[in-house]
Amino acid sequence: MFFVEVILPLSLAKTFTYRVSESEFNFIKKGMRIAVPFGKSKIYTALAIETHQNEPTLYEAKEIHQILDEKPIATAIQIEHWQWISTYYMCAIGDVFRNAFPSALLLESESVITSTNNADFSVKDLSDDEYLVYEALQKQNVLKIGDIVAIVNKKNVLPLLQKLIDTGVLVLQQEMKEAYKPKLIRYVRLHSQFDSNEGLSILLEMLKNAQKQKEIVLAYFQLSATEKKPITVKKLIEFSQSNTAVVKALIDKQIFEEYYVQHDRVNFSGKINDSALQLSQAQESAFTAIQNSFSEKTVSLLHGVTSSGKTEIYIKLIEEYLSQEKQILFLLPEIAITVQLVNRLQLYFGEKVAVFHSKYSNNERVEVWKQVLHNAEKAQIVIGARSALFLPFSDLGLIIVDEEHEQTFKQSDPAPRYHARDAAVVLANLHQAKVLLGSATPSLESYYNTQLNKYGLVTLSERYNNVRMPEVLLVDLKDKYFRKKMTGHFSDVLLEQITETLSLGEQVILFQNRRGYAPIIECMTCGHVPDCPQCDVSLTFHKFKSQLRCHYCGYSMAKPSHCHQCSSVDLNTKGFGTEQIELEIKNLFPSAKIGRMDQDTTRGKFGYEKIIDEFKNREIDILVGTQMLAKGLDFDNVNLVGIMNADTMLYHPDFRAFERSYQMMTQVAGRAGRFKKQGKVVIQTYNPNHNTIQQVTNHHYLGMYKEQLYDRQIYKYPPYFKLIKLTLKHRDFDKLKEGAMWLYQVMSQTLPMPVLGPEEPAISRIRNEYIRTIMIKIPQNFALGETKKTIQKILNSFDAVAVYRSIKVTTNVDFY
Repeated sequence: MFFVEVILPLSLAKTFTYRVSESEFNFIKKGMRIAVPFGKSKIYTALAIETHQNEPTLYEAKEIHQILDEKPIATAIQIEHWQWISTYYMCAIGDVFRNAFPSALLLESESVITSTNNADFSVKDLSDDEYLVYEALQKQNVLKIGDIVAIVNKKNVLPLLQKLIDTGVLVLQQEMKEAYKPKLIRYVRLHSQFDSNEGLSILLEMLKNAQKQKEIVLAYFQLSATEKKPITVKKLIEFSQSNTAVVKALIDKQIFEEYYVQHDRVNFSGKINDSALQLSQAQESAFTAIQNSFSEKTVSLLHGVTSSGKTEIYIKLIEEYLSQEKQILFLLPEIAITVQLVNRLQLYFGEKVAVFHSKYSNNERVEVWKQVLHNAEKAQIVIGARSALFLPFSDLGLIIVDEEHEQTFKQSDPAPRYHARDAAVVLANLHQAKVLLGSATPSLESYYNTQLNKYGLVTLSERYNNVRMPEVLLVDLKDKYFRKKMTGHFSDVLLEQITETLSLGEQVILFQNRRGYAPIIECMTCGHVPDCPQCDVSLTFHKFKSQLRCHYCGYSMAKPSHCHQCSSVDLNTKGFGTEQIELEIKNLFPSAKIGRMDQDTTRGKFGYEKIIDEFKNREIDILVGTQMLAKGLDFDNVNLVGIMNADTMLYHPDFRAFERSYQMMTQVAGRAGRFKKQGKVVIQTYNPNHNTIQQVTNHHYLGMYKEQLYDRQIYKYPPYFKLIKLTLKHRDFDKLKEGAMWLYQVMSQTLPMPVLGPEEPAISRIRNEYIRTIMIKIPQNFALGETKKTIQKILNSFDAVAVYRSIKVTTNVDFY
């Protein structure tokens, strides 16, 4: 008896055993994809993780359907890393597998219908529709469900099919379908009989009456003489200003032969900058300090102020690891930065740079996956968002995590809810690679680890070219409103600075961390605010589309002309988002070109690229945006940054609110004055004396770090305690309340540590599901692994209570 152990791409915590023949047993390697039957009729793409001869005791092992790969498509280290993520973040290994693999590699099974050779039925007994299906199967062996819908012209064909299956006319089967399709480019060449010198004269004689065809042939000769490389149909048509019909006619006449060549979808076609990179004295000493730190420690933190030239240091490090023929992973928090950084790295490394993130198509992601797996020269440096962590590296030497403090490195939904920075450190350990964390505002956890001597610390405290840190101007909104010196949401100070900056031909960034026009529309007669019918939130007003939209579930409605409660037409907006700022600034500066960068304007594959290029090429004077602007973007002509309202970030029900506010304001401020001249930052606030705002003004990171660390110790938060958050969801309010209370009581009686809850979060209902949360705080001196096992046992016993089985529980480890 021979068996293979596999992971299925389903939310299942355990692996499954399938039976194989001896030859299959000897052929299958760890990391190969295998199609296996699961459940009554479904077939899934599973991943082999080991072969053995131990028969399962709880169930009878089924036979596999087929082996999909000739060589492993995932590496042993990769699978080990997935298993660590599954254990540490308390999620199913199947969730990690499904999240890690490009969906084009997870073949889906599709129901197909074939006819049986059953002679026990009479065609006369079939209805008209049944006969149509039967007749179609006589002409075609296999039909899909969609084909049958078209044949009988009915949407619901399942009862009809069921009747035919019961009669024994049809049989239903599952068929695997390969989702990845290589990109094939169509080329043409001259038929071999026209290769000789007299070939051209014979050709021209043949085509003397076909002028268009003659033009294409002459164009072909012209192109092949100048380019000396194969000619694509597309290029030939463009050059000769003809069309595909003419080319097809020449192929039919056997003058041209067509052939296809497989091309990579992701290609670099630019010039590489040959000049060597020169580091400044401060950068050189930081680079040497990183090298020294790597000789003792796996992880180093580069704490460099904004615009200190961290990217140049990264490039120098990459060069060093490339010379050792190692692979490099460059993780970034936001696709917007990826766009800008890819251009900079490709100037130095050309097509060695590959990109991997969610805006890429499935096919493009498969190609990058295969290039990394085979250690192709095209993908020695991989730049990507957090999902790039799951690529099949074979010889990883260095991982760079830029803007390591960013919360977008933590995945919130779906499982696995991992933190890419922490998972990158584990991956580096498995590969014996090094990790460089870079940030102008490091997270408290990373900086705390440098103080404990776990990580190395390298500080870069001056900006590149000795440009001074931006000057911060604080504007007290209370005072400005009182003195009537506000125009809309702009203070006189901010307007003066914008006017001055624009008159010098420089650019402005305006930051407001809320998209839409206004978060609330209120009836001034009865006070009614339209809210989402499925979530406990007010609907955000989007003026450009004239609609109210829920940012949690996507529900939208047209902007009301009157109040839905009292029919009053006196409606007013409260609060403001990027849309409102954009409209106000257009009215105030009608001659300036205004752009907006938020989730609404960057949809689509090249959404980010378009806006960033326009701003960099100075086609936009003032760019309004959300926190996308705060992350590592480099614009040399921006000399003014305006933060519209700093208080919205500060007063947030989150233990990280002050840390996040400091990071975001400092990062946005860092976009100003990056080239020659000192930039200016205007922060509008109702509370200019707030500690965090003062720390931003004085660029005082250590002050913020010490203050926040003191608070964290008192109130039992990271880095002194590990946090695990349990979120319970159900449509029945009373059942959820009862279930959450049961779980909380068992947790608090079993675990000798603080358990908080069950708490109603700020938004207590999303998509018609009520929410309750329970927070577990694990002290440093407790065994983390054992505590998680205890929590898992309690969750399993909760699931075993029949009444509570329908309550969805999600576990979020290291909840940030």
